[in-house]
Amino acid sequence: MDISTQTTDAPPPTPQPTVTEDKRNARGATRPGDRVFLGLSRGSGILLLVIMAAIAVFLTYRASLAISKDHGNFLTTFEWNTNLNPPVFGIAVLAFGTVVSSVIAMALAVPVAVAIALFLTHYAPRRLSGPVAYVVDLLAAVPSIVYGLWGALILVPHMNGLFGWLDHYLGWTGIFDWQGGAPRSMLTVGILLAIMILPIITNVSREVFRQVPQMHEEAALALGATRWEVIRMSVLPFGRSGVISASMLGLGRALGETMAVATVLSPTFDIQASLLDPGGGTFAQNIASKFGEATEQGRDALIASGLVLFVITLLVNGAARAIIARRKEYSGANA
Repeated sequence: MDISTQTTDAPPPTPQPTVTEDKRNARGATRPGDRVFLGLSRGSGILLLVIMAAIAVFLTYRASLAISKDHGNFLTTFEWNTNLNPPVFGIAVLAFGTVVSSVIAMALAVPVAVAIALFLTHYAPRRLSGPVAYVVDLLAAVPSIVYGLWGALILVPHMNGLFGWLDHYLGWTGIFDWQGGAPRSMLTVGILLAIMILPIITNVSREVFRQVPQMHEEAALALGATRWEVIRMSVLPFGRSGVISASMLGLGRALGETMAVATVLSPTFDIQASLLDPGGGTFAQNIASKFGEATEQGRDALIASGLVLFVITLLVNGAARAIIARRKEYSGANA
């Protein structure tokens, strides 16, 4: 047999990395610009953690000074009087008002925002979706004080009809019982906050829905699915994590909103069973309204309430991250 006619099935030799390639892989960057960018990115992340830790330390220190002088229970006292000797103050009313107004805002804003995002991405023609999306983007840039003035001058005077309707049909529940006072209540605040966070949730959800792979929708249509079935089976599972993230961004603004709430709400340090009765307060509104005239002791008390809001925000963000991590198989990054 001629040796020249024999063939070998041996695989080609694998090229061995050179010393230069090994050094590049070890460094994680191949060029000076990459190393500079890597250092800046890493330094920015570390700087952010340092700033967050510094804020937490500052708030904790000043809050400890105030709480040590508090003659009442900081968590359960229904009073805020830092000028007494000893001072008496608590966050029960502020925590209740902050949570209730934010829950109302989220319950109203999230379904409407998701519906608008789905309409703009899957139903509206292009010549209509463009202008509507522009208007939504414009609403997100309106300052909060403008929303507050609009709420005080336009929204509040026109809430009497809604309050009367709720009292007539749902007043028996106690939650919507209205005694005929000025409609500067937690429900009015919740509606105003819902209008304010609606553009944020809509914009982020719209961009997430646009990232749905076209092949997923085409496959569902090829199997005979209707437009709504395509959205339910392909679009919503893909964008669930993005909608949760958008909702958390909106919730963050609702929790920390200051001027709009202070303009619309009639604050009192009591908790009303009805959402239609004037009264209540929020952390941000209380800090904004009392900080200018507060003494050093009063400022420490306000900082203590700010620490509670800081902790609530961290807990909300942590819960959102946990929800997204549990459903990461539906996220766009893993599609």
